[in-house]
Amino acid sequence: MEARRLSILCSHICPGPTPAPARLVPVPGSSCDSGFSNKQQPGDSNKGNRQDNCVFCKIIRGEAPAFKLYEDDICLCILDINPLSRGHSLIIPKSHFCSLKATPPDVVAAMCSKVPFISSAIMKATDSDSFNLLVNNGIAAGQVIFHTHIHIIPRKALDCLWASESLQRRPLNLDQEAPRLVDRVREQLSLPDDSEDSKGQGSSLTRN
Repeated sequence: MEARRLSILCSHICPGPTPAPARLVPVPGSSCDSGFSNKQQPGDSNKGNRQDNCVFCKIIRGEAPAFKLYEDDICLCILDINPLSRGHSLIIPKSHFCSLKATPPDVVAAMCSKVPFISSAIMKATDSDSFNLLVNNGIAAGQVIFHTHIHIIPRKALDCLWASESLQRRPLNLDQEAPRLVDRVREQLSLPDDSEDSKGQGSSLTRN
């Protein structure tokens, strides 16, 4: 696990000994405020780097080079140095938040609002017609850099990028599994269900 973490961490910065390409430049320094205090470090199941050692914070502060595609007051978009496909890019907030859950909704909204604009440019530049939008949130989901970021991954037909795309999906059990799942999620969301149609009926399949 540590070797994998180190490999992916290193993939987001360019090695120093070789001359930097013309377009690989340090991002102008800006504040990278911590999204949590030292007493608010994530638990063992979601433990990330401290701000001083965060590779994305270093890029934002101008201490590490990156291929910058877009920048505004809230977020930055850079090329992933170890891409899954040509044009694979990352949208990262300029403030440090260890996970999507820890990221304020207005920051998430600002990042997501740029996705159509940035993804359209990336698809045109790479002659792609599709893209995946991906967030690895938590260790089990593959997150190794604990600074919130969104992946934009350009796709082309038959690129066979995800092995899981060939897996056969299991239909959802509409009689037992789905209603129980809906009830558990609603309980977590604390959403009241006061509609007349649903009173006394439990969860049901809603058709649009």
